[in-house]
Amino acid sequence: MNTFKGKKLDKFVTKGGKKLRYGYTTGSCAAAAAKAGVIMLFSGKSISTIEIDTPMGWELELPVEDSVIDDKFASCCIVKDSGDDPDVTHSIRIYARVEESNEIGVEITGGEGIGRVTKAGLAVSPGNYAINPAPMRMIVDQIKKVLPNNKGVKVTIYSPEGKEIAKKTFNSRLGIEGGISILGTTGIVEPMSEEAMKESLALEISMIKERGIKRIIFVPGNYGRDFTFSILSQEKTEDITVKTSNYIGYMLDKAKEYGIEEIFIIGHIGKMIKVAGGIFHTHSKMADGRMEILAANCGYLGCSHSLIKKIMESITTDEAIGYIKEEIGYEVFKLIADKISEKCKIRTYDDIEIGTLVFSQQYGELGICHTGRRILEELRNE
Repeated sequence: MNTFKGKKLDKFVTKGGKKLRYGYTTGSCAAAAAKAGVIMLFSGKSISTIEIDTPMGWELELPVEDSVIDDKFASCCIVKDSGDDPDVTHSIRIYARVEESNEIGVEITGGEGIGRVTKAGLAVSPGNYAINPAPMRMIVDQIKKVLPNNKGVKVTIYSPEGKEIAKKTFNSRLGIEGGISILGTTGIVEPMSEEAMKESLALEISMIKERGIKRIIFVPGNYGRDFTFSILSQEKTEDITVKTSNYIGYMLDKAKEYGIEEIFIIGHIGKMIKVAGGIFHTHSKMADGRMEILAANCGYLGCSHSLIKKIMESITTDEAIGYIKEEIGYEVFKLIADKISEKCKIRTYDDIEIGTLVFSQQYGELGICHTGRRILEELRNE
């Protein structure tokens, strides 16, 4: 087994030609703090480091900070290191308070800064603290390694910074109130993990499904979200608006899996034009083709060779739209919206009714397909 000592893991992965460092999860921090707390409670002595095993198969040796010991409890914290992953919980302090219990065994609960689950559809049942099953097992397993025979403990996991940091996460939208979640199936943070990002986005569809809702709005990001709330009531649509980021294909697959019946896609032309060409991962590193797809559709409508040349030489879609508007107007964007909906319906094997609206920051609404127009009116009249 590999052992990594100190706060930083000396282990890397190469992505996109960059060497990126692994980190460790809030689950690993909680397990390490709890294990250290048990040792200190029963020994009466502070420790400076603690070793834990992770489900990944890596052993971590982590610094123990802010230790307190008295005759009733022991507490300490582990500072999270997310490596090179852009994680808002990087450097958060995860504490464990350990008290001896009259009952043999291990009891785990949450405290300040750990969120409580309020809605069904997550791995943790409503009413419980948001400590996911894998880290919960990890915490219990690590405690049992050092818990004296015939003894019991109550362990409270908490984080004073958790409530504020949770405001930068998806937690409130997922029905987790009052703090962060304790997460991590492997105990290790893989830097810039695309899978973790996709799973967190898909959780929103799961939550909507649990409420019995069959119609949702997909937006690629904040531009789409803001535009949606400019044309529809935020109060009525916020709970059914789901960000897809660059993973429109994956999110369509998950919507089909969860039994969603109708999707209204509202997106900036710069992202959504790619889907009109059958590109379902819209990050520029995967594929571009924006100008080629725009030019091809304008050519299909009989535009001039000079317009196609201007489009192909454009740096941004807004620049190209200026040229298109002058020569052939907005008809092409209705065609593009139709094609986006058609490609998405093919992706879902026609199991989902799909409408599309595309817009530009500079020009506003550009085009909407027939199904999108119907859904838009229905949402406005609800």
